Amino acid sequence: MKPDNVKMRDNLYRAIISQLLNDGYIAVAKSLTSQVKPTTQCPPSDKLLKVFETGITHIEHEKDFRMTTNKDLVAPGSGIDLEFETDVQITSPEVTMYDTCYVTAHKGPCRAAKFSKNGLYVATGSVDTSIKVLDVERMISKSIFEANQGHIDQAGMVDHPVIRTLYDHMDEVTCLDFHPSQQLLVSGSRDCTVKVFDFSKSSTKKASKTIQEVATVRALAMHPTGDFLLVGTQHPVIRLYDLNTFQCYVSCNSKDQHRGPITMITYNNEGKVYASANKDGDVKLWDGVSNRCIATYQKAHSGEQVCSVQFSRNGKYLLTSGKDSVCRLWETATGRSLIAYTGAELSGKQIHKAQGVFNHTEDYALFPDEKTISLCCWDTRTGERQRLLSLGHNGPVHQIAHSTTCPGFISCSEDHRARFWYKKAATSEA
Repeated sequence: MKPDNVKMRDNLYRAIISQLLNDGYIAVAKSLTSQVKPTTQCPPSDKLLKVFETGITHIEHEKDFRMTTNKDLVAPGSGIDLEFETDVQITSPEVTMYDTCYVTAHKGPCRAAKFSKNGLYVATGSVDTSIKVLDVERMISKSIFEANQGHIDQAGMVDHPVIRTLYDHMDEVTCLDFHPSQQLLVSGSRDCTVKVFDFSKSSTKKASKTIQEVATVRALAMHPTGDFLLVGTQHPVIRLYDLNTFQCYVSCNSKDQHRGPITMITYNNEGKVYASANKDGDVKLWDGVSNRCIATYQKAHSGEQVCSVQFSRNGKYLLTSGKDSVCRLWETATGRSLIAYTGAELSGKQIHKAQGVFNHTEDYALFPDEKTISLCCWDTRTGERQRLLSLGHNGPVHQIAHSTTCPGFISCSEDHRARFWYKKAATSEA
């Protein structure tokens, strides 16, 4: 052994013995001293604990820095802004250029999906009460590896994309959301509970915290700071939970509330405003600080149920979808409906709710057609309809979620499967 290693090991053993003496483990310290025979006397000291705490803090900071500042995780462009745009050159791919990279199956219909804010993970939830957390990079890598290897299965060559399977609900998982900076996943269910899972631990199966609600949980939205959680249920009153104390708050004015079950809630990127959709056909905007309603878009989809709401990156616009099978772009400052994305209604109105979403650059609006089991796509700025993408499911698709950082989305279906779609880099032909 090299002299430097001998000296380092001696210092390590001395630190361990000093820590044991400091903590009162005299017999253990004496036994270890007799075995390792340190070069000098070891007085009681907590230096080892301080070194350990410093190291752990550094590791956590490094992990958080990687998760939040990686340039590869930032979507290109600044998003849609009709006020200043004239001729915009669209560089992001149409959905018809996406391919299925990975398929995972539940034991029941899959009806919930959500990407983490940094795009590293996606979670799916099912009627079978299970939740799967998938690593996006692993799904992409597995697809590339199988393509290069001719689909030859070589165990261990590619890590399995499903990194966690969580079981702690007693009924269908209806909604999911990720903490913005920590490896925490929140889920809602028909069993009237909200669960918080720490999926940073490989042994995690059960929730670390539970919120008991009074009705079926239908929608969740995490505040951009991760300190608060909005919960929408079968009851029309929206709840706001402080995730540090689990104290619940509601608007002090009963007239602010919806008149029916909540279908979706979402914050804008700054957390200053949130939007809610409801079975009553209205869309509401709320002040994220006072928790008061500041605007209502009445009968936003011709009186039909509103299924989804999503803010643009700059918060100037709100994308909504309804059971009229139409998506609409609203200007949040004035409440005007600027563009209606039509064509999906030609095959018939939706029976079940489905989401309208932006792609990662907000160049396109996407919406799953229930009857044809295909994905509709529109240019967000002109409303021009693009080519359809057949989703390859054997049942209706009631949930899609697009990554905010890369050209990838996930489709969830009644056929029990969730498909991850991704625009692969072009390869030259031989």
